Amino acid sequence: MQSLALFDLDNTLVDRDRAFRAWAEEFVVAQELDDAALTFLLMADAHHSGPMDNFFATVCQTFDLSVPPEQLWGQYRRRMPELASCHPDDHDALKRLRRAGWRVGIVTNGMADNQLGKIRNTGLDRLVDAWCISDDVGIRKPDPEIFRLAAERCGSGCGQGGWMIGDSLVLDIAGGHAAGLRTIWLQPKRRPDSWAFVGPAPDVIVDSVSEAVEVLFGSP
Repeated sequence: MQSLALFDLDNTLVDRDRAFRAWAEEFVVAQELDDAALTFLLMADAHHSGPMDNFFATVCQTFDLSVPPEQLWGQYRRRMPELASCHPDDHDALKRLRRAGWRVGIVTNGMADNQLGKIRNTGLDRLVDAWCISDDVGIRKPDPEIFRLAAERCGSGCGQGGWMIGDSLVLDIAGGHAAGLRTIWLQPKRRPDSWAFVGPAPDVIVDSVSEAVEVLFGSP
């Protein structure tokens, strides 16, 4: 098997939930809302999937805000990259992986400005060979084509195997499996997509990116 590792971005390489909570706390203060509004935002986000435009339409309707949803969504996409962070151990693990000759890529759904901002602001752009953002390439996970494109951008391909590492059983594990990759599931703290999941089981289950990298080093 070739030395190819593709990683999800949100809640895999980047602590997206922590960034969202920080954004939500700022938003509640800016809009002069209460603690119940913060709870609503966190719960609504936990049960939301897909693009966030509908999320902000719901937020405006729920709190009777005069600001257009599109404006809030744009502000959110500008702010989230500034709040995004990576665990230092995960940074070090990616550096070791690259030094060992692995091709490393990022495969993520989302808007190009938001996701690329996270990749650059966290320094991930200097630790990977390439990335694929769904809004940029017109393909969303779990479509296997986005994984194949990411592998090609890394100067490789899925035909000789490789690994996909992510926190979503539906998007990362099932999608990576369909593209011909072995998979590592990063167990999320909240697992809405695992409750009714029917699909291929991950090859390995871990609790962190750095642990996943150790698995890669030990793989045949």
